[in-house]
Amino acid sequence: MQSRSSVPRTGRPRSAAADAAILEATRAALVELGWSKLTLGDVATRAGVAKTTLYRRWAGKNELVVDAVAVLFDELELPDRGSLAADIEGVVLQFAAILDRPETKTALMAVVAESTRDEPLRERIRTSIVDRQKRLVVEGRARATARGELPPESDPEASARTADLIFDVVAGAVVHRTLVSAEPADEEWVRAFTRVLLLGLAGATDAPSP
Repeated sequence: MQSRSSVPRTGRPRSAAADAAILEATRAALVELGWSKLTLGDVATRAGVAKTTLYRRWAGKNELVVDAVAVLFDELELPDRGSLAADIEGVVLQFAAILDRPETKTALMAVVAESTRDEPLRERIRTSIVDRQKRLVVEGRARATARGELPPESDPEASARTADLIFDVVAGAVVHRTLVSAEPADEEWVRAFTRVLLLGLAGATDAPSP
């Protein structure tokens, strides 16, 4: 007879629907209440779940808000529009549109401000948002290389550094334009930005290795 202690115990499986409701409620609460007044209890009430459901999934408000923002950026897709320039314009316009949403503005500005004095929060932003979205740069460069628009890179470390730089340039420019300067990243601005970015890519490609 098998002892009770040897029977594997499994917890209740996570509900994707509950997670989605919680993250949506978090974004709504941020817009309505702001960072300082947002509580996990309020989020639980809005989402229609027990507080313990939140506490099992997230250690605190910081982690919850980062995840609520991260899923918005996961909506980004790199369109195949036939050329590197057109692909960049397409994804940058998507990015700007997401940043223009009230819940994204409030949440992103709040977590970035909090992260200046919270290293674990800063690391969570890197892993949950920044690192996940670098996939777009990697995919875009691979597609452009297959088209013959960019030369292949044989050095994986150099390729990773270039991907990091491209991501930083794109994200930094668009975030500054939309959230800091509060100016529209419309099609005209995106076309001009893309031209500048492509000139930089051409220079980086032509430059000799250190």
